[in-house]
Amino acid sequence: MRFRVSSMKVEASAGSQNMPPLLKVENLVKCYARRSLVGRGEELLALNGVSFTVFPGTTLAVVGESGSGKSTLASCLACLESPTAGNIWFEGKDIVKVEERVRRQLRPQIQLIFQDPASSLNPRWSVLEILLEPLILRRKFTREEMKQCASSLLERVGLSPDFVERPPTELSGGQRQRLAIARALALQPKLLILDEALSALDCSVQAQIANLLRELQSSLGMTYLFITHDLAMAVYLADEIAVMSRGRIVELGSAEQILDQPQHETTRQLLRALPRMTRALPAPEQ
Repeated sequence: MRFRVSSMKVEASAGSQNMPPLLKVENLVKCYARRSLVGRGEELLALNGVSFTVFPGTTLAVVGESGSGKSTLASCLACLESPTAGNIWFEGKDIVKVEERVRRQLRPQIQLIFQDPASSLNPRWSVLEILLEPLILRRKFTREEMKQCASSLLERVGLSPDFVERPPTELSGGQRQRLAIARALALQPKLLILDEALSALDCSVQAQIANLLRELQSSLGMTYLFITHDLAMAVYLADEIAVMSRGRIVELGSAEQILDQPQHETTRQLLRALPRMTRALPAPEQ
């Protein structure tokens, strides 16, 4: 995989920033209560003042090791977790503070795709039933229109319409991830959050899904929050990269800046883990 950021993607990102942000996160905090071995209550600070902005049609990659707070961030943005403090502005509305009625209207516009699609796909349903569920919830289509839409969604993500009668258990890992993306697209979301969505796939399938994501962004104007521990894939897909460590964003910049001029030691460690970049990186200070 090439790590260089294309000039076309950089130009598209610069143009999008003339528009209002789709997502703006301000000082987001998430604490979990837990009990220690001696029975005392303790607080686990999973997110500690996280702030960033995502513009329409762009990709922000959030990169960090396990335990850095990436998945907690995804859950808060997708309204699966309530933050302890801070603001999440989506199209100008603070989804932390709006009424539940308004939050329900906004939820379909923010779709979350998980690392293991099998956990979110009902194994007893056929591919068609999985795709029809979100279309039924929209209450806008006849049965025949929904079937046509399901077939179109499968083709959009590179799956044959002949798959409609199969259960997800008969699909490969890459095919299940394509199905998960198709189901998310059925709700016509404005923001797609991918939480380690490629990490369970082998390298060749990762590349195929990454290219699919880029094609969907180009054709549909999709906006992505791409959460990963794989900096190489982040550089390939993202306009901007946020590096997380211990619940905080320790570095934020364009993919090109992160690649060529890393400022934080966490970023340098992630870069040194990429064999092709090792020679270009300075050794850590003693």
